[in-house]
Amino acid sequence: MRHALSLFAVLYGLWLALSGHYTPFLLAIGAVCAAFAVAVAVRMDVVDREGHPIHLGYRVPLYWGWLAVQILVSSVRVSRIVLSPRPAIDPVLETVPASQRSDLGRVIFANSITLTPGTLSTSVEAHGVEVHALTRRGMEELKSGDMDRRVSAVEGEP
Repeated sequence: MRHALSLFAVLYGLWLALSGHYTPFLLAIGAVCAAFAVAVAVRMDVVDREGHPIHLGYRVPLYWGWLAVQILVSSVRVSRIVLSPRPAIDPVLETVPASQRSDLGRVIFANSITLTPGTLSTSVEAHGVEVHALTRRGMEELKSGDMDRRVSAVEGEP
């Protein structure tokens, strides 16, 4: 029930933000549409801890901030490599250990790797993620475990 109410609040808030009109009729229509969407999602049994992970709370925005910085740093690094007259490209395909215990945690980890320029998750297994990196340096940074630890912290792991 908590997930359904949270989903309703998010959908209705999005409706209000995108609408920009706050007449009683439109407010009522927005509430009805959000309630209908939540009812359909509940009936489909997709409103759960993975589909709407409110249990992650404040940790997700903090992680997104850190990830945004990593994306910017990697973008600059990859741009330098690509625009260089002699690109130092040394592609690597290896498995990076993943310490997350839930499917949601592993998905966050794999998607974070893919969002970071120069790296791409190709396969997700129970204890690792197969990653294609543009350079060995990028692979070594992933293997250092900083991103893995941060995703585990988001997931609620120590």
